[in-house]
Amino acid sequence: MTRQADKVPLLRAKKFNSMEKTLMVIIVAYAIIVSVINPNFLSLGTLADLTRNGTGMAILAAGVYVIMIAGGIDVSFPAVAIMSGYTSVVIAVRTGIDSMLFIVVVAALIGALLGTVNALLIHWLELPTFIVTLGTSSIFYGLMTTLVGTKPVTISQMPKSMLSFGRWNVISFTVKGQQNGIAGFFLIAVIVYAAVWFVMNHTTLGHSVYAIGNSEESARRAGLSPLHIKLFIYPLMGVLAALMAIISFSNLKFVDPTSIMGTELTVIAAVVIGGTRITGGYGTLLGTFLGVALVQLLNNTLVFMGIQSSWNNLFIGAVMIAAVVVIYYGEKRRNRRNMSF
Repeated sequence: MTRQADKVPLLRAKKFNSMEKTLMVIIVAYAIIVSVINPNFLSLGTLADLTRNGTGMAILAAGVYVIMIAGGIDVSFPAVAIMSGYTSVVIAVRTGIDSMLFIVVVAALIGALLGTVNALLIHWLELPTFIVTLGTSSIFYGLMTTLVGTKPVTISQMPKSMLSFGRWNVISFTVKGQQNGIAGFFLIAVIVYAAVWFVMNHTTLGHSVYAIGNSEESARRAGLSPLHIKLFIYPLMGVLAALMAIISFSNLKFVDPTSIMGTELTVIAAVVIGGTRITGGYGTLLGTFLGVALVQLLNNTLVFMGIQSSWNNLFIGAVMIAAVVVIYYGEKRRNRRNMSF
């Protein structure tokens, strides 16, 4: 039976939940503390850096959010991102096709194909998603190194369209005599979030994702097809991973086939910090965005506070544990209130 409390994210559109409010307070308080320690933090340059460097994580987090709502944990998306993004760039370089549209489409198709492989294996093997995607992560990366290679693509070899894409700003301004701005990547992330929010909150497909996250067996008895839903969420994750890889390479102006590996735990942490339940069925996209914002703040601001970057993982891990504790005890309180009626 579907729990009424888990339907709240679908019905609520106008008010924030307690986790979202808490994250907003933490982000504002943290920003104030950093700005007091180092007044240079509050600047247009910092805003530009945060939006440019955080876009990739935000796009990945949107896909991870959907999968976690469905009760899954995908750790293969860095390998999917690398294989799809790197392969598409190599194809463009070797064929001489200097088209951003071509690169994005090829990467998205490869990402969707790898996501489909994940979906089918998870459904057929009936094993935990973490185990399956841990295995496919090694398979995908191994296929890339065997069939495509691992030679980096330098700035002189990169398609000119990618370099232009990396310089694209939706809002431009000058900081200390240097041209800067809000990267066009951020606009892409906004479009991705708007699309995911609409699907998850205003379509039958999105509601079905919540349903299998609550109970796949109950969803099946209600006439839903878990396979069809998995064939939506995992290819979606693949496409978003591919998009993130292209954005990352364009931003760095260097294509390194190892650069994205190892990012899975940070992205999953951001989604969990945002209030998405690890066991599925509950979470909000706004919470996910706020979780990404907090993690990105931690990553980008420790240097402003004179703290070594090696402390990043410690801070993120501590915040993740705190978020899980808040979610767990919040859920216990909700269940206790429901039982009292």
